[in-house]
Amino acid sequence: MVSLFASSSSTTKVGKKRPRPATAAVAEDIAKAAATPALSTDATDAAAASPSTEVEEVALGASAAFLSSSSWTQLGLAAWIQRACMAMSFKRPTPVQEKCIPSVLQGRDVMGCAETGSGKTAAFALPMLHRLSEDPYGIFGLVLTPTRELAIQIAEQFQALGAPLNLRHAVVIGGVSMVQQSVDLARRPHIVVATPGRLWDHLRGAAPPDLSKCRFLVLDEADRLFCDGFEKHLAAILAAMTHPRRQTLLFSATMTHSLEDLKSFTRVQPVLFDLTRERALPSSLQQQYLFMPAQVKMCYLVSLLQKLLLHTTSTSSSSSSSSSSSTNSSSDVKSAMVFVGTCQRCQEVTEVLIEAGLTAVSLHSVLSQKRRLAALGKFKSSLVRVLVSTDVASRGLDIPEVDLVVNFDLPRVPSDYVHRVGRTARAGRRGRAVAMVTQYDVALLQGIEELVGRKMEKCEEVGEEEVVKLLNPVAKATRVARMRLMEVGFDAEVEEHLRRKKRDKKERHERKRRRVAKEGGEES
Repeated sequence: MVSLFASSSSTTKVGKKRPRPATAAVAEDIAKAAATPALSTDATDAAAASPSTEVEEVALGASAAFLSSSSWTQLGLAAWIQRACMAMSFKRPTPVQEKCIPSVLQGRDVMGCAETGSGKTAAFALPMLHRLSEDPYGIFGLVLTPTRELAIQIAEQFQALGAPLNLRHAVVIGGVSMVQQSVDLARRPHIVVATPGRLWDHLRGAAPPDLSKCRFLVLDEADRLFCDGFEKHLAAILAAMTHPRRQTLLFSATMTHSLEDLKSFTRVQPVLFDLTRERALPSSLQQQYLFMPAQVKMCYLVSLLQKLLLHTTSTSSSSSSSSSSSTNSSSDVKSAMVFVGTCQRCQEVTEVLIEAGLTAVSLHSVLSQKRRLAALGKFKSSLVRVLVSTDVASRGLDIPEVDLVVNFDLPRVPSDYVHRVGRTARAGRRGRAVAMVTQYDVALLQGIEELVGRKMEKCEEVGEEEVVKLLNPVAKATRVARMRLMEVGFDAEVEEHLRRKKRDKKERHERKRRRVAKEGGEES
């Protein structure tokens, strides 16, 4: 198997921070604030030449504040990067950046795990830009992500932070013309942000990109990359990256068994920074559950969102304790994300919410890339207040104005809950998460509470009297939504999508069976 880490380096585990979405105005401010650095070709790689064979595990728990006491100057970054950070209002590094950046600058590999919104993206982007300014060429760095939206977001952040360098970057994702992507890759951009499947397609093409001189490989949301059938793609990509001193950086918000197993792929044991051992979620996140019968689940969702977003109140009087708590929380909710389990359910919930008078858009894998970006853009710009999504939007997306996350369908894997609710309460802000629990979801709720180490509070803002009044309107809205989806042929699109996923899964299992049989034959 191809080694993920260069054999001449040691690994340090780090967390990441995802900065605000980049805009042209921000990039212009950075360019004005930071003078273009002198580009030197004498990059120092002395630290990368000394291997380490011990696993160093550093646990930073809940005692670490969101902002560290260090300054950007103490991390060893170039002066132009420090000015760029100040221009983007990054006044001080977060604890994970404080631990990560010096290790990356020393030439060490990094394997990191930190809570959502803790600063992981800047933790690998800033040292990569620092090294790039010393020896600029393309392709210098490759970032792999499991989702297209996260790839676009990371590319925007590189563009903003690297504005003083006139950084060239390329985004290589599915759903976009491969011809234009091939042209962009032929121009040898400094940074390539890609999804594994589409980059693998380019490597098999007539003019594959040259990754032999790539100095950095970053796997963002690494646990998902190693669980979603990307093994074939990653093996081909790693085989093309032959630089002897390549640095490998892995990041995720949850340390899963697949991420732990990466240590067995390397001859040099990695050094781990794990910031989630004592606290997997931000302390500013309020977690609640709402228990209801499965048959009226949609009614409870509509009632909850109408009360929190439209500030509708029931005619019946509620208890003073619940009304005082709900008033304080509901007045702060400006936008919400609703997570569901399937693409079919996602589109149906969206249509029902629209019929109920809420502005909502959907985001799932059946939609074309153009429609997915349009939906995300509407939500980020506050044109709509509700984003209904599958787990496509659960990883890495940084939308600062998300005040509420609703788990309409609880995830089957408890670690996915951490990523979902991580869309709110980011970068020290306050946030709220509500889990909708039916009589069939009690075991899932208990598994989530065991993972996060915290019991959820009961949400008292939706009563049975309010839900009863919504039974007929919601039933009518559901019928209208299903008829509308049938008219536009959405059911056929979902069936074709499921057939394609089933076929890909069968091919992965067949490749795994052949690989196991081949390894068994070699041993015998």
